[in-house]
Amino acid sequence: MSEATNAYVESNQTRFLEELKEFLRIPSVSTLPEHFPDVHRAAQFVGDHMKSAGLENIEIVATEKHPLVYADWLHAPGKPTVLCYGHYDVQPPDPLNEWITPPFEPTLRNGNIYARGSADDKGQMYMQIKAVEALLAVNKTLPVNLKFLIEGEEEVGSESVAKFVAESPAKLKADVALVSDTELFAEGLPTLCVGLRGLIYTEIEARGPSRDLHSGMYGGAAPNAVFGLVELLAKLKDKNGVIQIPGMYDDVTPPTAAEQHSWATLPFDEADFLKNEVGSKCLTGELGRTVLERTWARPTLEVHGIAGGFTGAGAKTVIPAKATAKVSMRMVPDQDPDKIIAAYKKFVADNTPAGIQTEVRILSAGPAISVNPEHHAIEVAAQAFSDILGKETVFIRSGGSIPIVGDFAKYLGIPTILMGFGLPDDGLHSPNEKYKLANYYAGIKTIAHFFEKYGA
Repeated sequence: MSEATNAYVESNQTRFLEELKEFLRIPSVSTLPEHFPDVHRAAQFVGDHMKSAGLENIEIVATEKHPLVYADWLHAPGKPTVLCYGHYDVQPPDPLNEWITPPFEPTLRNGNIYARGSADDKGQMYMQIKAVEALLAVNKTLPVNLKFLIEGEEEVGSESVAKFVAESPAKLKADVALVSDTELFAEGLPTLCVGLRGLIYTEIEARGPSRDLHSGMYGGAAPNAVFGLVELLAKLKDKNGVIQIPGMYDDVTPPTAAEQHSWATLPFDEADFLKNEVGSKCLTGELGRTVLERTWARPTLEVHGIAGGFTGAGAKTVIPAKATAKVSMRMVPDQDPDKIIAAYKKFVADNTPAGIQTEVRILSAGPAISVNPEHHAIEVAAQAFSDILGKETVFIRSGGSIPIVGDFAKYLGIPTILMGFGLPDDGLHSPNEKYKLANYYAGIKTIAHFFEKYGA
């Protein structure tokens, strides 16, 4: 990056940090109605700071739930256009008693800033705005055209932004999207994510008798909804983690030899992963597959919760009439969500125990996404990353899902650069979430440098 831009970022670090602290103090928890005014306050903060950075045409876009924030700068004729995306909403901070310092009072410790939303995604999204400020302050112009779309519902399903993208292809027309909501594979290692798993989230309801029954009078004759649901769930995978739904693996494209070779060179230690990240006695999953392959490139099925019957203190001898389970499936590129949903529903129907009725409800579904690492914009981003962090950029996949990336591909026809600066131990969605300050400043420089190189 230019020496002048670098110097601007260096000389304004204190102010950039204080602004981030102000942002993090806003408890913009999108899922809790009591925080809806805070969510709107966070949207206004984003709009105000976009304006002060030099972006134009700022709009706080009302939706059925939480507002979107749009801005642009379109004075670079003949240059590419980058659509920057992020989110200002955050997860609830519970359990509060596990936070060392209050979740909405940002605190510095050991070179990190601790607060809810620091890494996911306020600290990362704000880097994009500060990169624009730095370039405009130094050059009075930008090397590329920019559009910004920042949402307030990422933690609750992104329905409003998905609708907006589908209805606004002309307004959002761009050459590439930039998302800073991912992490480095390891500290100091520039990392671009080029694959995301898709997600199908479901709920299974099991019903047995017409009402809860006394187990002494009816036990041995009446079907038990909780037990029937457990029987059904146990059939979904075998003991080695292989999903038993017919056709689940038919369309799975294995990682290429080049990808597998690249993953083998990553600084990954399975024992450290087990001890410090998972914290269980052993790892599970498909035999003969590496941990990275199982988490990045294979479909999975998980049960997230089961409810039903009596769970209070003491004893109540009841045969429950109803039980529900939350079940999700992660898909990999080339798998069709509709095909998987149909096979899943048929499996549930075919394997429902006698005396039990089941209903499957689909809460959300989105396909997996892959990005060609040889796309010009991806190559430029990789070089910019390497220039700032001083190491060769690695390409990885993620086991998670970012639905907006699929929306950008489907409605705008553009790839997404997933350039994040978080770390694996940042504690996203957990107590004591943190963001490394050095990564905050390096992120501002890297994004500015990417804009410079992409526009050259």
